[in-house]
Amino acid sequence: MSGSSRDVVQARNIHGGIHFHSQDKPDRESSASPTPRQLPADVRGFVNRTDELGELNAVLISEDGGPLVVSVYVIAGTAGAGKTSLALRWAHQVRERFPDGQLYANLRGYDPGEPVPAREALHRFLISLGVPADAVPQDLDAAAALYRSLLADRRVLVVLDNAATVGQVRPLLPGSAHSLVLVTSRSRLSGLAVRDGARRLTLGVLPEPEAVALLRAVTAGYRPVDDEQQLAELARLCARLPLALRIAAERAASHPHLRLADLIADLRDESALWDALSTGDDEEAEAVRTVFAWSYRALSEQAARLFRLLGLHPGPEFGLQAATALAGATSSSRTRQLLDSLVGAHLLEQTAPDRYQFHDLLRAYAIDQAQQEEPPAEREAALYRVLEWYLHTADAAQSWINPAEDRLTLPPAPGDVSPLTFPDYDAAVDWAEREHANLLQAVRTAADARQDRLAWRLSAVLWNAQFPSASGTSWPAVGRIGLEAAERLGDRAAQGILLTWLGMAHTRINCLAESLECHEKALLIRRELGDRLSEARSLNLIGLNHLRGRRLDAAARHFEQAIAVFQEQDAAHWAATALSNLATAHYRAGRFPEAATVIDQALAAHRALSNQRGEGNILRVLSDVRREQGDAEGALVFAQTALDIALGLRNLRLEGFWLLTLGAAQQAMGQSADALTSYQRSATLHRRLADRSREALAWQGVGDVYRRLGRHAEAADFYRQAASTHRDLGDEWHQALALDGLGSAVLDESPEEARRHWAQALRLLTDFGDSRAVAARENIERRLTETS
Repeated sequence: MSGSSRDVVQARNIHGGIHFHSQDKPDRESSASPTPRQLPADVRGFVNRTDELGELNAVLISEDGGPLVVSVYVIAGTAGAGKTSLALRWAHQVRERFPDGQLYANLRGYDPGEPVPAREALHRFLISLGVPADAVPQDLDAAAALYRSLLADRRVLVVLDNAATVGQVRPLLPGSAHSLVLVTSRSRLSGLAVRDGARRLTLGVLPEPEAVALLRAVTAGYRPVDDEQQLAELARLCARLPLALRIAAERAASHPHLRLADLIADLRDESALWDALSTGDDEEAEAVRTVFAWSYRALSEQAARLFRLLGLHPGPEFGLQAATALAGATSSSRTRQLLDSLVGAHLLEQTAPDRYQFHDLLRAYAIDQAQQEEPPAEREAALYRVLEWYLHTADAAQSWINPAEDRLTLPPAPGDVSPLTFPDYDAAVDWAEREHANLLQAVRTAADARQDRLAWRLSAVLWNAQFPSASGTSWPAVGRIGLEAAERLGDRAAQGILLTWLGMAHTRINCLAESLECHEKALLIRRELGDRLSEARSLNLIGLNHLRGRRLDAAARHFEQAIAVFQEQDAAHWAATALSNLATAHYRAGRFPEAATVIDQALAAHRALSNQRGEGNILRVLSDVRREQGDAEGALVFAQTALDIALGLRNLRLEGFWLLTLGAAQQAMGQSADALTSYQRSATLHRRLADRSREALAWQGVGDVYRRLGRHAEAADFYRQAASTHRDLGDEWHQALALDGLGSAVLDESPEEARRHWAQALRLLTDFGDSRAVAARENIERRLTETS
């Protein structure tokens, strides 16, 4: 295959070196891909660990950009040992050795809440590497494959902080030896050493001289020079763990006129209290807890209250406004002052302007303090406030992100809650992306707290307030939680809403049986409630499910019923959408006169509504109809117009789908090279979008072009790939068409094999009764007769 393209694609499992490729390999300077610089700030006052830094430096023997000595390094050690600090210090020292960028993810493997799944981290990395938001694959394997492809010729440093399991890490490993992955974990992650050749550095507590040096570094300039022996005693009380040492040193620095001996006595008293309550099984953990309590009790009453209330927040990272809602404060400026005091005491970390996070140990401690010191009614009120804040702010975000979708009718926010509003689309998307993990956890937290109304509303609002590149697999779990909450309440309308969103979510991840079940349940509920408009939407969605399964008569019936109700309800947008779907069902069944009539109606409706997306979609159908009626030139014009609309909308999902129609029109015009380019781009986009069905249709198109060019061996390879994928997806119709093409491609070389493929295609077509299926069976039977 010759010519140039924007993407590199290799069809999986094809033998014989069949590739799509560009003629010229772009160099690093000409690449449009961004260079990520994601490392958090270097650690202030980092001291010693010189031996460990030297061990890490040993992996960088290659100075010329060649393979590294090791491509995965695990820094393991107990909680609070300074694993993250060491990783960040070394990463900043060597970042120039990785000119293609640095990626960072906190996987939160030991946080009291949910750890970050590999799929979520992959999505963030791919966007950082320049993959458009709506082109990020939803499937984990597809996303990991794209990630490895993007990093194949790059030299990148990947820092994976706080990993709990090998499963969190392995999908995030590049495939080349030019990049380095640095992992921190309390676990040894032995599986990475066995299978991936990882080297491990186990980090213990600081030697006493280094612990004393850390105390001096943090207190320098704030206190007179303290006695060496007293500093050593303070270090021992902190179990020589960097996290505890920094907190203790900050306490000492903030009280410059208090003798160190008095501070040590305070800490020793606190230690005795915890010794009495502990089992003595984990001295380091008890020492850290002692330091936490010692520092916590030094806070002002308001700061201490905010600290423990922050333990109730659904996630470990939060913004100023969420903290203000938790506190029930009237002024965010006062909340900011209290947060600053917690940051100053090293009980909280500031990650960005008005953005904060807990160390996992400190979050667990804050949760304990809230349970012990806050009355149940106060805890419940604080949690209610922050969940309401997330609900109403997400609702405001939806008005920008998905304005065409219906918004829930929500009661007003409580008087002591001030939700955010957004000035534009980008601001809403930025917030939705930043808070996505918190919103998911908010649904779970509401359900755990038996706040069922909040749980289902949060779940429903979140469906339409997800940022565009959110993983398609992240919402269904909380959708089911919301549905269960609605069922406990006996709220049938809420159940119908959540069943609809679950049906759509299942369709996105190719779970069509589950999708159909959800939509049919939603339809029953909406008929029971007499909600005609929602009933029509369910009918349309059921029709789409039948359309994807090639149950064309059933699809047409549902679309016709939906159109009648939409028109009755004056829902012009939805009526035009259902008309387009009906036209597609007629076309696929070979009912061309009916298709042409509905196409004219739909096209006029979409243009009257200035609905570009709907117009492009019906032009796609019109192109297919004209092509099959022999008007190849008209088909090409309509297909190109549709594609121009997709490009103008910057919608890669539509672009990939409509390129299939353009490729078919180009074939009909004899433009084989252009058709191959269209199919290549379509396959690339659908691989990124994890749409295996449409990716296989693109391979099938390539097979058609090669067969017409007389390149039968290459055509056969692509047909096999397409047939295999359709078989995996249970798509018997398209599998049969691919096998039909495969039989024609191998006929000259092996008539027996051709007849075998045709016979299998006939078996697959048995249950299809539309006129197009009848014609396909007759053609195959004729070829079998001619070659027998």
